[in-house]
Amino acid sequence: MVVFLSRHHFNAFSRGSLPVLATSSSMRPSYRALAAPATQPFRPGQRTQAFALLPPIPLYRRLLRIHRKKLGPEERIFGDTYLKAEFRRHRDIENPLHIVGFLTEWQNYGQQLEGEGWKEQRIDPALVDKMSDQQIGQMYELMQAIQKTGRDMVDEEEEGRILEAIEEASTGGKKS
Repeated sequence: MVVFLSRHHFNAFSRGSLPVLATSSSMRPSYRALAAPATQPFRPGQRTQAFALLPPIPLYRRLLRIHRKKLGPEERIFGDTYLKAEFRRHRDIENPLHIVGFLTEWQNYGQQLEGEGWKEQRIDPALVDKMSDQQIGQMYELMQAIQKTGRDMVDEEEEGRILEAIEEASTGGKKS
């Protein structure tokens, strides 16, 4: 569970002047009472459980670990490169809404990759409606790059079949 201290308590904690909360002979001093959970418990009416946003660097590292575990070698190279470029592109953003949106979407992406249903998933049309022209252009470029990679893989497979057929024809149909 992730907990946050208030600014006052964090400053007091870092100076070492935080008051002792529990002082009995059987209990050690505890600061837990000053900490609040970062997420609220799941309520029956909620569609999804609230979660705490990871800071950018830990989120970036977590996504790289997920890529290492869940993606194939070519997908991983492509994903890592794209991830690095996006985090660099958004490094100097100062608008808090953009920061929260950026981190939220990347955290959702990580959670989707950790699940198993992401391979057959389609993009939500409502999400496309909310995108700017620049974002739609980026999605189109991403789609083209993925399709090009797919065509290259198909070409390599086709080339392999042709070479096998040539070899089979030259050996008179005998496989060694």
